[in-house]
Amino acid sequence: MSAPPALRVRHLRKQFPGVVANEDVSLTLRAGTVHAVVGENGAGKSTLMKLLYGMHRPDSGEIHLDGEPVRFTSPRDAIAAGLGMVHQHFMLADNLSVLENVVLGAEPGRAGVLDLPAATRRVEEVCADLGVTVDPHAETGALSVADRQRVEIVKSLYRGARILILDEPTAVLVPQEVERLFASLDRLRTRGLSILFISHKLDEVLAVADDVTVIRRGVTVADSLPANEVSSRELAHLMIGAELVRTERPARPAGRLALRLEEVSLRLADGRQALDSVSLDVREGEVVGIAGVEGNGQTELIECAAGVRRPDRGRLTLFGQDVTGTNLRWRRAAGVAVVPEDRHRQALLLEAPLWENRMLGRQSAPPNSRRGWLTRRAARRDTERLMRDYDVRVRDAGVAAASLSGGNQQKFVIGRELAGGPKVLLAAHPTRGVDIAAQQQIWRRIEDAVAAGAGVLLVSADLDELLTRSDRLLVMLRGGLVARVDPRRTSAEQLGMAMSGAREVAG
Repeated sequence: MSAPPALRVRHLRKQFPGVVANEDVSLTLRAGTVHAVVGENGAGKSTLMKLLYGMHRPDSGEIHLDGEPVRFTSPRDAIAAGLGMVHQHFMLADNLSVLENVVLGAEPGRAGVLDLPAATRRVEEVCADLGVTVDPHAETGALSVADRQRVEIVKSLYRGARILILDEPTAVLVPQEVERLFASLDRLRTRGLSILFISHKLDEVLAVADDVTVIRRGVTVADSLPANEVSSRELAHLMIGAELVRTERPARPAGRLALRLEEVSLRLADGRQALDSVSLDVREGEVVGIAGVEGNGQTELIECAAGVRRPDRGRLTLFGQDVTGTNLRWRRAAGVAVVPEDRHRQALLLEAPLWENRMLGRQSAPPNSRRGWLTRRAARRDTERLMRDYDVRVRDAGVAAASLSGGNQQKFVIGRELAGGPKVLLAAHPTRGVDIAAQQQIWRRIEDAVAAGAGVLLVSADLDELLTRSDRLLVMLRGGLVARVDPRRTSAEQLGMAMSGAREVAG
C-alpha cells in the first residue's frame, strides 16, 4: 500500500467581502518532492498559502496532512502540525541576532531560562542539514538578502517543519544565489521534506519542481503536472488562458540630460559607506539599469535621487538645476516619480482604503483637493479610473490596500506614480513578485512613459529584466559603480559574475 501524500487539498473555497479569492482549489503534494504553484497575481495563490498556514480559515473544502484531515485556527496550529512558511516579505527583527530570530517563540530551556548553548547547537545542526553557513550571533539586519532568506528557512526547520512553503523565494536573488537555494532545496528533498514553491519565474519552476499546479482566477486548472513533461509556454498559456505576446525593446535615441549625480557619497549612521563617489546620467527617453547584489548601495542610490536622503558629498541636478538640498516633496512637484523597493513599508498604508493611498504625497493637488479642502468623491472617482486603466482587480476604491494581492498592489503603485506623466521615474524592483502577464502590463506602461520622454533609473534583482529593458546598464559593488555594461552583449551569467566582482563583462 502506497504512502498517502504529504498534503492534499480538495476544493478549497475562501470568500472575502465582495471577492472570491479561492473558488475551487485542489492540489496534491507528494512526500519528498518540490511542488510548484503558479498563477497570475490575483489568482489566489497567496490566499491558498494563508489557508494552509492557518492565517485564514476556508469557507469550505478539505486539507489533509499524511492522509488525516486537519483544521488550523492559527499559524501556531500549522507549525505544530509540521508546516513552515517563508514569506516573500521576511518576518525577521533586524535588531535581533540570527539565533534570537530563529528561537523566538520556541526557546529551549527550563523554568523560564533560555538554554543558549542548546539553541546554538540546534541551529548549527539545521544549517548543516541545509548545507549553508550562517553565524548564529550575527545581527540579522546586517545580513545580505540571501542570508536573511536562509535564516527564515532555518527558523522553519528549527521548529520541525516537514512541509516548507516558499513564497517567491528567488525574487530577490541573483543567479548564483538561486543555484545555492536550489541546491539547499534538493538536500531537503532527499531528506524527505516536502516543499511548496510559489514563483512567477516559469523557467526556474521547471528547473526545481517535480510537479506543477496552475491556478487561474481562484480555480485549479491543472493539478500535479509532471514538470519534465510541460513547457514554460504551456504553463503561461494555462495561467492566463491566452498566448503571451513577447515584444522586443525598441531602439530609441536619448534626449536631454534629465538627472545627473556627480561624485555622490553617503555614509550611514553605523559607519558603513553606502555610496562611494557615484556619478551617472539619466537622459530623457532612456532606461538606465543598475545591477548589483542587494545591499551594495542600490537602495541608498534611489533614496538620494528621490530626496529621501541627502548625500554627504556630491551634487545632484534635475534638468541642469541643482536639487541636492531639496526633499522628496519638492522633487515630486518637479516631475520625479518613485516606485520604492518595498511596497508594504514604503509605498502603501495597508489598512487605508485605496482612494486614500492614491492621494499619498499629492493631497494638495487636484482632483484630491480644492481650495485647501479634500474632495473625497473626486478622489474616489480618480482612483477608480486608475484601477481600470492599470487592471487593478478589486471591487472598488474603498477596499483596504492590504486586501489586494501583491501584484495588484504593485500595479496600483505603478499607476499612481505614472499617472501624473513624470519626467524622471526612479523604479526599484518594479515587477518584484509579479506574474509574467502583469510584468508585461507594467512594462507597457513604463515604456509608454519613456516614449513620452521620461528618463528611468531602474534597480532590479531580475537580471533578465535589466538586460532586456535597459538602454545602458551599470553595475554596483560596495557602494561604487564598477562596470558599465552593454546589455545587448552580456548574458545573465556574465552580469552575475560582474556583480560579485569576480569577472569583467563587455562594456
